[in-house]
Amino acid sequence: MKEGYIKKKGKTIPFGYEESDIENYCKPIPHELEVLKKYLEYIKEQTYSLRQASVLIEEETGRKLSHVSLKNYLDKGPSLEERRKNVLKKKKVKLDKQKLNLRKQENTLKKEQDVIKKITENTNSKVITEDELESSSVSIQETIKESKVFFHANEGPQTDFLAAGEKDVLYGGAAGGGKSYAMLVDPLRYAHKKAHRALILRRSMPELREMIDKSRELYPQAFPGAKFKEVEKLWNFPSGAKVEFGFLERDADVYRYQGQAYSWIGFDEITHLPTEFSWNYLASRLRTTDKEIQTYLRCTANPGGVGSHWVKKRYIEPNETNNSFMGKDGLTRKFIPAKLADNPYLAEDGIYEQMLKSLPPIQRRQLLEGNWDVAEGAAFVEFDPFQHVITPFALPVHWERVKAVDYGYAAESCCLWGIMDINDGTLIIYRELYRKGLTGEELGAIITDMEMEDPFSVNGVLDTAAWARTGTTGPTVGESLVRAGHKLRRADKNRVQGKIQIHEFLKIRENGRPKLQIFNTCPNLIRELQSIPLSKINPEDVDTKASDHAYDALRYMIMSRPRMESPLERIRGLKREIYRPVDSTFGY
Repeated sequence: MKEGYIKKKGKTIPFGYEESDIENYCKPIPHELEVLKKYLEYIKEQTYSLRQASVLIEEETGRKLSHVSLKNYLDKGPSLEERRKNVLKKKKVKLDKQKLNLRKQENTLKKEQDVIKKITENTNSKVITEDELESSSVSIQETIKESKVFFHANEGPQTDFLAAGEKDVLYGGAAGGGKSYAMLVDPLRYAHKKAHRALILRRSMPELREMIDKSRELYPQAFPGAKFKEVEKLWNFPSGAKVEFGFLERDADVYRYQGQAYSWIGFDEITHLPTEFSWNYLASRLRTTDKEIQTYLRCTANPGGVGSHWVKKRYIEPNETNNSFMGKDGLTRKFIPAKLADNPYLAEDGIYEQMLKSLPPIQRRQLLEGNWDVAEGAAFVEFDPFQHVITPFALPVHWERVKAVDYGYAAESCCLWGIMDINDGTLIIYRELYRKGLTGEELGAIITDMEMEDPFSVNGVLDTAAWARTGTTGPTVGESLVRAGHKLRRADKNRVQGKIQIHEFLKIRENGRPKLQIFNTCPNLIRELQSIPLSKINPEDVDTKASDHAYDALRYMIMSRPRMESPLERIRGLKREIYRPVDSTFGY
């Protein structure tokens, strides 16, 4: 049957239709049907009455339709076609609901299968989250309870840490986030593999003892038959896998692991390491002969500690939290922040939180808030980024400029450029160079390039060690820099007085401005002033084991006693420099 045709009911042909070639069927007249539909809507909206609509329909179609017939159309409700469409629509809605329910059932079934797989098979991850548990059937939940699952990961960061696939991951921040337990559980991901060997480290033996005691609670439950060798500080698992405990009190202790190979290495409270040397060395021990085993570096930390500066630089500064990124060494890396609220066992009664709130301001911000911008034992507690760090601006040509250089080859060389604000005597650090592996000639060339935008030659001071000869017949670093055209004299290296002067420059004066401000384009100087700790041997000095190259350059600059000069004095100085007499007698 052709679309739209209707069967005749009696002799009368309905409005909107006409005789067709098909016996007992009427052919639709689209124009009349559209007009009828339009005026039925008008009547429903009370735009027109039945009688008015009847007249207008006849004017538009040339076919009479009484107001009584119009009322019958209204009383009939939707047309057959419309009724069919409504039926199909309802069926579609019902079908969509069925499809949605089916997908939900499939997802639930998959989650249950994953949970069962984690319980019954030797998978890489045995972490069962609360969400997985709650979404499982009652029978599955009962099975899990009966299976004596030894560790339930807290929902959130702890679960994210245990499930992370990146090569190198830091789990850190506030105290009480469950970091130590996560560090003990994570190496068990391959405990069913014979070739798996893990190493868990702490700074000292007493700290390590605490980790070992916790492992005695967990490991025998997870793997019945696991044995601990007290002398070697080593767990042997039934599969042949091993988890070893060790400590690193000094950088030299790392050589105990020379020639060893581990598929998993973790360090609990890694900010206790003063430098990244040990951690980088241990990364070279990371390898395995089993292709099914992935190698991992894992560490936990609270903000603060002697190594907070390099940990922050390695894990936190390069990218946003919880986002994977590629380090300069080619390792995939991630920082997962921890909060007290992540651990329901400590956060529930509020006692531990109150204890953290009672700590001094710096420790409170570190351990309660997980703030990495404050450093425990920091030498310059008065340093405030909001007061001392400013946005770069166009520097007046006539302001006096000065530079200071701290040289290193294996470590970083740092050159800082400063300028004196002639209005109030503020020293502004407006540029920094911070790079390792540079010879004297290379350093001189880079400094020259960076000073191209400076209007005058910039005088400065240089680390006295750069002038010392090391047995070679060639020029010293200092001589190389002078030959490159840089006017440098030996720096005053008085460490105690230099530190005192930096404190003076950091003070807020009566005008509301400190005597030292730094452009935000000098991140290394800002980082070191935030984090460099006091020396434990000499409290009047900073810890020389920490990153201090930019700090030393700043100290040299301030001890060089940079002064303000008026524009006129500066011009006179340039004239004396340009028109220096060749002969003291004749003057030319």
